[in-house]
Parts: sequence; structure tokens; C-alpha cells
Amino acid sequence: MLDRIKLAIERINNLTTFPIRIVSHFDTDGIASAAIFSRALQRWNKTFTLSIVKSLDEDFIKNLPEDNLLIFLDLASGSLKYLKDKKNPVIILDHHEITQEIPENVLMVNPSLENQESLCSAAICYFFAKSLSEQNKDLSTLALIGMIGDNHQDNIGKRYDEIIKDADAVIKKGLLIYPSTRPLDKALEYSSSPYIPNVTGSYKGVIELLREANIPKNNGAYKALYELTNEEMTNLTTSIILKNPGKIESEKLIGNLYLLKFHNRLEDARELSALINACSRMGYPFVSLGFCLGNKSLKSKAEKIYIEYRQHLVSALKYIAEAEKITGKNYTIINAKNNIRDTIIGTVASIISRSPLYSEGTIIVALAYNEDKIKVSARITGKDGRNVREVLDKVVVPLGGEVGGHPNAAGCLISKDKEVQFIQELQKVLDIELVKV
Repeated sequence: MLDRIKLAIERINNLTTFPIRIVSHFDTDGIASAAIFSRALQRWNKTFTLSIVKSLDEDFIKNLPEDNLLIFLDLASGSLKYLKDKKNPVIILDHHEITQEIPENVLMVNPSLENQESLCSAAICYFFAKSLSEQNKDLSTLALIGMIGDNHQDNIGKRYDEIIKDADAVIKKGLLIYPSTRPLDKALEYSSSPYIPNVTGSYKGVIELLREANIPKNNGAYKALYELTNEEMTNLTTSIILKNPGKIESEKLIGNLYLLKFHNRLEDARELSALINACSRMGYPFVSLGFCLGNKSLKSKAEKIYIEYRQHLVSALKYIAEAEKITGKNYTIINAKNNIRDTIIGTVASIISRSPLYSEGTIIVALAYNEDKIKVSARITGKDGRNVREVLDKVVVPLGGEVGGHPNAAGCLISKDKEVQFIQELQKVLDIELVKV
């Protein structure tokens, strides 16, 4: 991978007559990638334009100027068939599955090409920046946030170890509830990973839980999670498990808390990841980008957007709890239509897939309207189960759509006029796959 990064640096340096156009994804990993890459280019005295997008489609790629050097971050591995028709030189720094032939005009930097350690795109961009200059080591915190945002924290290898050391992160064992650096009552009220029945979204439920765990206020306020004693942490873990016995496993609740200095304050990397993601999902990707790059006024705006986002998320979870669902053996389809924003339906699907309400291996497919299209997000509960990307592929490709993502988390856009057909075909594929299994 590092050899490909060096080749990408050489190509950017040599193609001086081509204006640089960067396109990055709008989730946490994509925003962190854009922040790292743009800051590195800025320090390299390169001029560029930057776009943040929810997804790539054929029309968007067709309309990109032919005389630009196109650089894609955290996307485009699934759009190679469109890029081969472009006259542009193209560089892609991405980690998603490559399912199409790489065209001659594309330089791909993707760990999967060498079967190397799985890395998020922010990590790839960080090693690009670090290869340019050791001065860019200060961007390691953004790479760490991207790692958390893309749920790579359970697969720490040599490269991620390097990033963690460069970021000077503090790692503590504790309950995986964020933010671990804020008062515990608020962290529990807005906890979505894990989702705690009768506690998430209910302050009354939070107070009851803390009373059961024998965790009192300290000087009129609750301590932060990372400040709890071992006994308090054990009591709280037990109380959460008892909220849904047999469904929440203690070993899945405990893990590493990544604490780092950001904007001159000790922060939980998961909270930063969630805030960045929230701004984009609410339609403000450049606020999250500015937040990553240290803009103080945008930091204040980002925090306000995050509060609004969390309120939307709690409302969405309440809607899901009461909504009618299409269920089969080991799958659930939720058609939220206009009741949930299309930009947060993927987050909602992820939260549900991590909740104790569904058994391991259950496929969750959630739909939400996006103007004349429908955003579809599929997730698998647990780590073992069918490849949801392949499941969606079997349904969507015959309908003229495309699927992106991973074996355990995938998504697509379909035309709204194919809503009924999509759901019918999806059920058929899911039922047939079950028979095969």
C-alpha cells in the first residue's frame, strides 16, 4: 500500500497542468479523509477544489470536468465502470470492496489489493499525508476518529497501532457508552450503541438505572463514565444487562475507550465521530469538515447541530419501535418512507442491528424516501451471517441500481416507483437464501 501511496504522490506532483478535484464521502470516515487530505495538500502548496457527496452515480461522474485530476476518498471503488469512460487521470484512496476491473486511467490505493490489514480511508489518507511530511503527524487524531467511525477498533493491527501512538491517545477499558467524558446521565439518555430498552431516550429510565447501580451524584452532578471506579463500572454493567437478560452480553459491553485531545479538550473519539457524522447527516458536511480542521465558530455550530441530530435519532428509534415491520426467519424489513430522514436511516439500521432485540445473524433492511428515490440500508446483527451486500446485489442489479458497502453493512438507492417490486424481490431472495442455508 505504501508503494501505491508513493506512486500517487508522484502522480499528483507530475500532473501540474491538471487542476485537482477531490471528491469525498459524507460520513465520518469520508469527512476525516477529506480533512486529512486537504490539509496535507494545503501544506504541500497544492490548490484544489473539494466536494462532499452522499453517493456517486453515473450522472455525477459524467459531469466532472475532463481536464481535472480526479481524486476520490472513501468511495469510487464501486464506480470503476463509469470512470473508465473518463479521459481524466484518476486516483482513488478507498477501502471498500472492489468488484469491477480497475481501468488504466485509475490508480487505486486500497489495502484489499495486497490483502493487507483492513484500514479505513482516513487511515489510508493519513499514511499519504505522513509519507509527504512528518509535519502531518498531527493529523493522526483525525485518522483515529475515522477508524472509530468505520468500526475498525476491534481489528487493531500494526498500522492502526502506529496511528494510535502518533495520536498520543489514552486507552481505557470501560463500558462502550459514549461520550465517556461527559456526565453519565446524559450519556445514558442518548445511548444508541448499545441501545438500552427503557433507558435510551428516557431520562426517568436513566435515573432508575443509576439508582439500581448505586451510582449517586457527586457534588450535584454525575461523574463521567471514564471516572467511575471498578466497582461502579461493574454495578452499572450488571444493571444494564438486567434490563434485557440473555440478550446483552457483558463482554460486548466492555471495550477500549479512546480518549484524545481535540480542540484543547479531552474527548471520546466515539463522540467526535458521532458529531462529525451527525453534521453530515443533517445536511451540513462542510460544518463537520470545518470542525475537523479546527474552526472555532464551526465547532459551536457543529455542537448545536449534533444536539438536534440526537433528538431526530431518538424520535426515529421511537418510530421504529412502534412501526409495522415485514419479518421473516432471520430478517426484518422496515419501510420508514417519509418518517425518517434518508440521511440517518443507515445510522438507525446500525443501531437496531446492535440492539439486543434481534438474534445474531438477523438481516435488517431499512428504507427511507429521498425525493424521487429510496435510500436502502442493510445490516447484519452480530459478526456471523450472510453477506448483505450480495443479498442486495441480487435484488438491485436487475432493477437497474447499484450497491455499495461491505459484507455486513451495505446500501443502495432505488427509484421510488420500484418500491413495491423491490420489497417483494427482497423477500424472495431472503427466503430463498434461508432455504439454501
